[in-house]
Amino acid sequence: MYIQYVGFNVADSSRIYNFDVVSAEETREFTVKVQSEAFRPAGLKLQDGPDICFARLKQELQGETQGARVAAHLGIGERNIQEYMEQHYPRRPLGKRTASDR
Repeated sequence: MYIQYVGFNVADSSRIYNFDVVSAEETREFTVKVQSEAFRPAGLKLQDGPDICFARLKQELQGETQGARVAAHLGIGERNIQEYMEQHYPRRPLGKRTASDR
């Protein structure tokens, strides 16, 4: 199985990212929605959109079972954004400044 990013659409107040999930048995289409307000100066960058959506879809697919299939339409919530930001843009610990920091 592999996940293929196939583009995005801009809606009124969100971006909707499109993915195909291809396996030997079938190809499934998924969308992952991110509210436009998530792309703010202290939040996600526009180029983070496909990556955070890919990560969310991948996480959902890893927990999928035959009896509980992943919904075709997912969303990115504040918790997803916080986790993504912590992983990709960790805050530097407050402490002594070194000469290279100046």
